[in-house]
Amino acid sequence: MRLPVNVSINDQNYQAEVEPRLLLVQFIRQVAGLTGTKIGCDTSQCGSCVVLLDGWAVKSCTALAVQADGCKITTIEGLAKEGQLHPLQEAFWNKHGLQCGYCTPGMIMSAHELLRTNPDPSNEEIRHGLEGNICRCTGYQNIVRAVQEAAKTMGGS
Repeated sequence: MRLPVNVSINDQNYQAEVEPRLLLVQFIRQVAGLTGTKIGCDTSQCGSCVVLLDGWAVKSCTALAVQADGCKITTIEGLAKEGQLHPLQEAFWNKHGLQCGYCTPGMIMSAHELLRTNPDPSNEEIRHGLEGNICRCTGYQNIVRAVQEAAKTMGGS
């Protein structure tokens, strides 16, 4: 049995008939061909697969594609506009908030939701907001600095 899925990903519509058990991350990567969203653990532990689903950060490795039917999804590729990096992407670059880059898409998408709901977070609030994301390279301090810089650029203090 296959079920229809119709979603908007980065303002582009995608329709497909999928197996009911197809994960949202697999839909994004395999059907839409957007590989910025990573598959890290398949157990909701690492956060590499975070995307925005109707504006809210979700781990796409634990959501089914059929659950997203009719929704608007934003991936890391959808943050940059007209060739310009999003302030979070720019800040991660400027503050060396990435090393291997594998966790970076999920970190940035989680930070995006954090700054949407709290435009001027403290260090502690940033760390709490990113708790569901694991980085095995950076030690997190540069990630926190990157989110602080993005907050300033985006209008926080």
